[in-house]
Amino acid sequence: MNSRPDKKIPVCQPFLNGREVEYATDALQTGWISSSGKYVTEFEAAFAKYCGVHHGVSVCNGTVAIHLALAALGIGKGDEVIIPDFTMIATAAAVVYTGATPVFVDADAATWNMDVKQIEAGVTSRTKAIMPVSIFGNPCDMDAIDALARKHHLFVIEDAAESHGAEYKGKKTGALADITAFSFFANKNLTTGEGGMVVTDDKELAGRCRYFKNLCFPLTGARNYIHEDIGFNYRMSNLHAAIGLAQVEKADEYRAMRMRNAKLYKENLNSVAGIIFPQDTAGALNVHWMNAIQLDPESFGKDRDQLMSHLHSFGIETRLLFAGMHRQPCLKKVGCDCSGAYPVTDRLTENGLYLPSASSLTEQDIRYVCERIKEASRG
Repeated sequence: MNSRPDKKIPVCQPFLNGREVEYATDALQTGWISSSGKYVTEFEAAFAKYCGVHHGVSVCNGTVAIHLALAALGIGKGDEVIIPDFTMIATAAAVVYTGATPVFVDADAATWNMDVKQIEAGVTSRTKAIMPVSIFGNPCDMDAIDALARKHHLFVIEDAAESHGAEYKGKKTGALADITAFSFFANKNLTTGEGGMVVTDDKELAGRCRYFKNLCFPLTGARNYIHEDIGFNYRMSNLHAAIGLAQVEKADEYRAMRMRNAKLYKENLNSVAGIIFPQDTAGALNVHWMNAIQLDPESFGKDRDQLMSHLHSFGIETRLLFAGMHRQPCLKKVGCDCSGAYPVTDRLTENGLYLPSASSLTEQDIRYVCERIKEASRG
């Protein structure tokens, strides 16, 4: 297992081994390459069914999926939305797009999701919603979040960009909130290259999403090019949807591959001093979009950047974890309160990294990565 692979190991790459070429070729040959076409409606229906809800609204990427969900709920200027401090910038940016203000909650030291014990302290008279993010494919403690939402009459909007097929107490992400946003970027467990989806069981909300995503053209009747509201051009193309439909057909297979990767990493690295994995949320099925670790540099013997450099020298690609929202100059510029203390997020930002995580990784690839990590810890 010490021999070097004959290729580099990227941090993540898409896995396309279904009917993607067949469906995309059909879209090309029939001329349906824009936002009309059978693959859009079939993909929406198939993905909504997979999530266990009735309505799916496809969009051009995951960030606009969050924005569309917020807009459909009527969230706007003067409102506040509680989000995790440890997340990708798109979560906060989408809130800012509406004119609302994101309010940050530190990560839980065990799961790395938003610390539900700290959410209530952020609720004010202006709070309209809580937006949990299932970090790296691990669902949040949704029972606790739902209880807070009911108590304070708030919406729950799940940012499930990283958690296709994840489950909490037997229900998939997509069926755990009032409305949920997904991403289908190339590194996600399911991909369309670029793309996203809003899913909900609320027919009225789904209708508002369809209305706003298509420049607020009327949903029924003839187009007279008179627009009652300002909308967005957030449509997904039939070509992207063709890829997405093929991916959903193999969703359970891809989920199992990511979960196998995580199992192998833990089997090989759990005994290495100074390596910390996030814990799964109680009652949840974690689909491990990314295999992330946090280092304790003193116990491990090297800091995060030294480990990344060591792995890079062997052709192993890694990535930094998210920088906390309270560190973002762009959010300070728009008036967000970034003054609080977020010690768990700071530790993750300063000591965490992604390991290679593609569905197509072989057991040999993972063992090779783990051997190089063990070497670094001993060196």
